[in-house]
Parts: sequence; structure tokens; C-alpha cells
Amino acid sequence: METSNKKYDLLALGEILLKLAAPKNERLVRGDILTKQAGGAELNVISGASLLGLKTGIISKLPDNDLGIFIQNQASFLGVSHEYLVYDNSPEARLGIYYYENGAYPRKPSVVYDRKNSTINNISIHDFPDSLYKSTRCFHTSGITLALSQQAQQTAIEMIKRFKNEGALISFDVNYRSNLWTGAQAKECIEQILPYVDIFFCSEDTARLTFLKTGTAKEINKSFTEEYPISIVASTQRIVHSPKSHTFGSTIYDAKNDCYYEEEPYRNIEVVDRIGSGDAYISGALYGLLSSDMNCQTALEYGNATASVKNTIPGDLLSSSHKEIDQIIKAHKDGGPQSEMNR
Repeated sequence: METSNKKYDLLALGEILLKLAAPKNERLVRGDILTKQAGGAELNVISGASLLGLKTGIISKLPDNDLGIFIQNQASFLGVSHEYLVYDNSPEARLGIYYYENGAYPRKPSVVYDRKNSTINNISIHDFPDSLYKSTRCFHTSGITLALSQQAQQTAIEMIKRFKNEGALISFDVNYRSNLWTGAQAKECIEQILPYVDIFFCSEDTARLTFLKTGTAKEINKSFTEEYPISIVASTQRIVHSPKSHTFGSTIYDAKNDCYYEEEPYRNIEVVDRIGSGDAYISGALYGLLSSDMNCQTALEYGNATASVKNTIPGDLLSSSHKEIDQIIKAHKDGGPQSEMNR
């Protein structure tokens, strides 16, 4: 692990949501029971990185009520610092919610959002001390945060600039959501912050849809580094055979060495819950980069393994130890017959 005089290896800014999920393959339109969990892209990323061994913290704004305490407790349980969680005690304060229904072929998984006017939309630079920007090696956020509201967008962009000015690496995931903004709106906004980004996560499909990129996946990855001072571009590739069976892999481009990194994908993953698997990929990739002097091969291996394993775990959050991920990477590299059970 790389050593640093910074308090944190990784901080992330984003909305934390309450996830209410129908059990197993029950439907939202008829079931009576919902399970309660914490979720949200940046919390998913930061919690996975924490379980792998990074010093992490989440930056967000929550309602000052029992639901806010529930979220804080969930973050603490995962080893994520809540030093930079701030609270809204106004009567209108609310936590965003999303409802999740699992799928079974040919029925796809589905999500219903209830997040309008949630507390995160009022987050401000003035909610946080100036010392925040000197406290971490790397800062991460996503296009979801930029799309939430004008206020959240302005705060995120200003934070990116301030963290960058204090020497932090900037990690950004496009994470395009069509229910939050159009591709054109995303492109216009994200292009403002790409000059500050060091580590860029963007799937091939999103690059084509949002940034109107053409060419092969590798050409698309490299083009971002030619247009902006981005050092590393990672692009995930998922093949959905059915809601219960996926293949997952990725490509990473290292601009400094003009080198692409790939490996054999994880095939025929037995999917329990795919939500959060893309975020788990970023957890592993950032862990790999920050623990190995920016080694892209290490990032690739941890990213692919954590994403693949997350597909097998219910809920949004990764719950794998560093030891388990190392075992999975080793087994994936070795190939051939595998033992049935860890014992």
C-alpha cells in the first residue's frame, strides 16, 4: 500500500439513497414486504474501496432524522468515515428513495425513483471546512451528482477544482442516467470538468450515446486522453445473457505509456443483484491504482474481480474482503479445475 501524509486515500461526493427492494423475484405492484438498505453510486464506490483497505470518507448531505442516522450507521459499519456528512434539520428535509424489483428472463430488473427535492440538492461549498480539500489523495464523483440539481452541480464542479488545486487526483464516472438529464445536457456539463480529471470511467455505450464518439472501444478510450489531460480511461464491457447470467470485463488505457490493459472476462456470472456492480468495478480499480503507484494492470484485475463478485451479492454494497478478492483473482488467472468450497 502506498503511504501518504493525507488523512484519506479517497473521498467521494454524492447522494445517498434509501433502497427499498422487493424480496427475491416478487413484484412491486403486488408484494407487501420491502427490505431497507443504503445505496447510491458514490457510497457504493467508497464502501468497496474501504473494504479493500483504503482510508475513505463520504461527502454528502442528509436529513437530520432517523433515516439520516441509519445512513450514517451504514457508512460507519463499512469503515467509511462520516466526518464530511452534513445534516439538514429543516421540516422539508428528506432522503431520496428508490424501489427495486429483481428480474427473471424475459422480465428485466426495474427501478422506480422517488428522489425529487431530496436534501442533497441543497448541498453547498459553505457546508464544509476549507481543510476538506487538503485531506485526500483522490476525490471521486459522478455524472449522477452533476445531474441532480443546479446547486448540486455547482457544488460538485467547485469541489473538483478545489481538490485539484490542492494536488488530489480527480476520479470521475460518467454514470449516465437518462431519467436525470439528456445526453446533450450531460455532454455539455461534463466537458467543463474533463480538463481537471485524471481517472475517467466511461462505458463504450455511454461514450457513443453521450459524447457521440465513433470508432472501436480502444480508439474511443484513447480519444479522451487526446482531447483532455486525462491520464487513465477505464471502460467496462458487460454481456447480458439473461438477468441471471452475465459476462463482465473491461479495458483500461494508460495515456502516459500509450498502453491498453485487458484480461479474459469473467464469464457466466450467476447474478443475484447487478445493482452497484459498476460502482464495485470503480472501487477495485481505484484501490488497484492507489495501492500500487497507479499500476493499471492491478487496477484492471481488482476492478473486474470486485464487479463480478458484486453481481453475486444482494444489495447495492460490496461485502467482500481483500482476502476473498485476492482468491478470486488468483482462481481467475489459474483457470482449470477449482475446488467446490473454501474450507
